[in-house]
Amino acid sequence: MTPQITVITPVFNGALYMEQCLQNVVDQHCAEAEHLVMDGASTDETPEIVAKWAEKHPHIRLISEKDKGQSDAMNKGIDLAKGKIISFLNVDDYYEPKVLNRVLEIFTDLPEPSFVCGNLNIWNADGSLKHFNKPDRISLVELASNCFEWPYNPSAYFYHKSLHEKTGPYNVDNHYCMDYEFLVEAARHIQLTHVDELWGNFVIVPGSKTENSFRTDINIALNNAEVIRQKVLLGFSQNEKEQLNTILHQFSPLPVPIESTTLTLIQKLTSGFRQIFNWK
Repeated sequence: MTPQITVITPVFNGALYMEQCLQNVVDQHCAEAEHLVMDGASTDETPEIVAKWAEKHPHIRLISEKDKGQSDAMNKGIDLAKGKIISFLNVDDYYEPKVLNRVLEIFTDLPEPSFVCGNLNIWNADGSLKHFNKPDRISLVELASNCFEWPYNPSAYFYHKSLHEKTGPYNVDNHYCMDYEFLVEAARHIQLTHVDELWGNFVIVPGSKTENSFRTDINIALNNAEVIRQKVLLGFSQNEKEQLNTILHQFSPLPVPIESTTLTLIQKLTSGFRQIFNWK
């Protein structure tokens, strides 16, 4: 059977979590899904673990080679994907039960390309719930303001592979906010859709890139946010600028005109990260 959905897992030295990631996809019992593991030439046992599982589960495919980082691995996975629908599952994250079959049902009646997101649990490493992400305000203007929830993790969103014909690939020079950059670019071209169901689980693992980079490389993250801001504002109509001003005024103590919002927007674009990762 030709896969309808491709789950892509970019990983480097993820042996500690690899088996539970593979098992999570197996437990979806989705006959129309493939699991493509893009291993960046790991020096631990990651490729051996995946190869062993692939012998028993033909829906698992392993590509193990050096890459230029997570965005590069994601782009390679998209190129190799056999399914029309793309999902990214990081090695330490996981789906809720029966999500893949539910997504296939939803996409049956959607135009191509479409993007659909559900809700997300964000967990601390000790198993306590840190945040419940419900991104139900995800128009381009709302994403640009970052005053609302946006889809924090790809375990809770799915989209047609063909969407990249409009957005282009993930930015290989963006190692921190590549998913947000993709989201705002996608929102330029199509209406993003929210389904009020719990689909994904995002685990903040001590020592991971997610946990460390946003704490230690805030300046890099801010610079990336400014790049994204420029992309969002480029081509904004006057009506979109007015909508953004309305949102910013609503959430800011002082009205700030759109022409002078560089610092303000950087702060707002990163406010979600500050809330989630407890930046000081």
